[in-house]
Amino acid sequence: MFDRFETLAESPAHELALDCLADGIDAVHPRRAVERHCALAGETLRIRNVEYDLSAHDSILVLGGGKAADELAAAFETLLGDRLDGGVVVTNERTADPTRVDVLEGEHPSPGEGSVSGARTVLDRACAADDRTLVIAAITGGGSALLCAPASGLSVGDLRAVTDALLDAGASIDEINAVRRACSSIKGGGLAAAAAPATVVGVLVSDVVGDDPSVIASGPTVPTGVDLEAATAVLDRYDLDVPAVRARLAELESSAPPDVDVENHVIASGRDAIDAAREVAADRGYETCVLSTRIEGEAAAAGRLHAAIGAEAADSGDPVEPPAVVLSGGETTVRVTGDGIGGPNGEFVLAAATGLPPDAVLSAVDTDGGDGSTDAAGGLVDGRTVDDPEAARAALADNDSYTFLDSKGALLRTGATGTNVNDLRVLVVP
Repeated sequence: MFDRFETLAESPAHELALDCLADGIDAVHPRRAVERHCALAGETLRIRNVEYDLSAHDSILVLGGGKAADELAAAFETLLGDRLDGGVVVTNERTADPTRVDVLEGEHPSPGEGSVSGARTVLDRACAADDRTLVIAAITGGGSALLCAPASGLSVGDLRAVTDALLDAGASIDEINAVRRACSSIKGGGLAAAAAPATVVGVLVSDVVGDDPSVIASGPTVPTGVDLEAATAVLDRYDLDVPAVRARLAELESSAPPDVDVENHVIASGRDAIDAAREVAADRGYETCVLSTRIEGEAAAAGRLHAAIGAEAADSGDPVEPPAVVLSGGETTVRVTGDGIGGPNGEFVLAAATGLPPDAVLSAVDTDGGDGSTDAAGGLVDGRTVDDPEAARAALADNDSYTFLDSKGALLRTGATGTNVNDLRVLVVP
């Protein structure tokens, strides 16, 4: 999958940055995560040191959705074998082919008809479960769009409109999901409620800062209820013209969480990716510094900050003495005002490129392989990538980082990686 990176390895620093990315992404693949955190011994299934007695259940199902849900389902199929009776998950670009679990395809980042029909199928299978059923809920990043069950009075077009508006406004994932929960019958614990009285165990791959299960895919297995005040405040904050959604919120009342008992386990996150990348750098003899796994905000501003840190390290040895690798994760956003093509990671590296020391290398990718709505995962730049700063600034102003980076051979393309734990950034200061 990562062989294509080799064409960009112009120096040892470039090669190291790419190796850090590759190992980071590999470490958070669902199959790796299940191997680390799940085990089967006789009739006992252990997930993150919590044991479940399979003899207490007549059937076991895998239900859920997200960009890595098919890989998570396949991993549990391998683990459980013929103990697994079936299930259904929804993804956008399948990379796994489980035989016992149906894989349906929906749309991302904005929901579509496939997302609606997929969510309906998942809910139907959940409703058919009984008190002797164990439901393993495979929930991963991207599930908010891929599991789309519009609440009464709303259409998938209404949810697409509000999702697109929030994304273009640069809203955070927490803000977007506060609105989504108020507009859906599967989020905020809706999947767990549909499966009652079955035993529901959530197994989550986190793509959100802080790894809050209620935010991952808008929390299908986390009973949160509806917070109308929070949802309305988000729409007002960005002054969004979404009349159908506003009308829906005006008719509702805030609701208490569904009365269901669910245990949720996060088995892979951005921290795991950074730890794996850090190990690669340390093994090569580089000092390492993890800035944060929680960096959010405007992508271009975060990129310029990383460039400044790289310049400071090269000049003074602070905050880390070269040769060094500085790592960070999180999820930056872009406020779309131009007509170009790009995503947060492309804007991040392009904004940073003009401020990097000559020999420094900076890479940033979305670990799912898709930066925004582009076919690139992100980009790889150094202090020599930008020879026309004015052109780079114009590209950023038009939100056209993709075109600029492509012209420099600086895009990183992986295809769908089978996982999704948000952004991974690697700064190498030789």
